[in-house]
Amino acid sequence: MLNDRSSVLSHLLTRRSGKPRDLVAPGPSEAELDVALTAAMRVPDHGKLAPWRFVVVGADQRERLARVLTNAYRAERPEAKRLELDAMEQFAHQAPTLVVVLSSPRESHIPAWEQELSAGAACMNLLHAVHAQGYAGGWLTGWPAYCDAVRDAFGRAPERIAGFMFIGTPSRELDERPRPDPARLVSDWA
Repeated sequence: MLNDRSSVLSHLLTRRSGKPRDLVAPGPSEAELDVALTAAMRVPDHGKLAPWRFVVVGADQRERLARVLTNAYRAERPEAKRLELDAMEQFAHQAPTLVVVLSSPRESHIPAWEQELSAGAACMNLLHAVHAQGYAGGWLTGWPAYCDAVRDAFGRAPERIAGFMFIGTPSRELDERPRPDPARLVSDWA
């Protein structure tokens, strides 16, 4: 557990995304995933609405997910070639652990935008929690996140897939990517 300020800052400054295709076993145990999901729920949540849900897709359910993805892709793109369908199959089988995060807005005086931001924060907290446990995560969206037929496999409108969170152990050292220059993005209010 991160207790002192310097270790929390170190954690925040060293978290990196892992490419889901490069994440291998072991993934988090059931108990570790429970802790990570509990941490994911500790986000700003105006109105205490919990406008998000988590669906864990077990290893034994990946083939079913692959069928959902390929069938939905074929329905939208009947001219799809084998390579495109193979990509959907591979998407479903990446990393040992998969959590689908759904943005689940509630009827409320709280604007939908704030609820969606809370769902995004839940995704980020999940990534931080798995990093703190020694794993890496990759947050993917892409075509599957925006396809209603795929969404319907996990929930119903007005829910939306906020992300497919792939979690596991990096098969190689994670590369550091260029980061934005704070001088270009931070300014004083004039």
